[in-house]
Amino acid sequence: MAIRKIVTKEDPALYKHCREVTDFSPRLHQLLDDMKETLAEVNGAGLAAPQVGVLRRAVIVLETNVPDGESEYMIELINPEIVETSGEQDGPEGCLSVPGEYGIVNRPLHVRVKAMDRFGKPFEVSGEGFTARAFCHEIDHLEGVIFTSLAERMLTDEELESGRYADNEAG
Repeated sequence: MAIRKIVTKEDPALYKHCREVTDFSPRLHQLLDDMKETLAEVNGAGLAAPQVGVLRRAVIVLETNVPDGESEYMIELINPEIVETSGEQDGPEGCLSVPGEYGIVNRPLHVRVKAMDRFGKPFEVSGEGFTARAFCHEIDHLEGVIFTSLAERMLTDEELESGRYADNEAG
């Protein structure tokens, strides 16, 4: 495994539509393993292949909604497609490819995703809350969409430092 360089918002790869994965070979497995190691190194919650310069439909998301006493784990999604959403959540969002910038983004509260595993076997997975947000955020990357284009507004340094970023604060 290897830690890969995460590209930033200046890189054109982040704005391109990614190609479907059709080859479930050791090369894909290496990419996924490298993405996991990279994500762990930077203590992130999700990573899409274009963020490491690979224009393929592959993402990993850290599942944080686990029962007490159980460990968080990585979910690998190859050729993911959101098949169901419900509810709504507004909240702060950031991105490893847009360091230091955060914005308020509206996302579904619940998301169900159809995808394939690293061997090409289809499966479905659901996410709630933060995991649902991460699924949407990473799948957006596969379409060339960065959260800053979806943000209702970007957060100021003062809001980030204070932790106060209500949408309706009187000015």
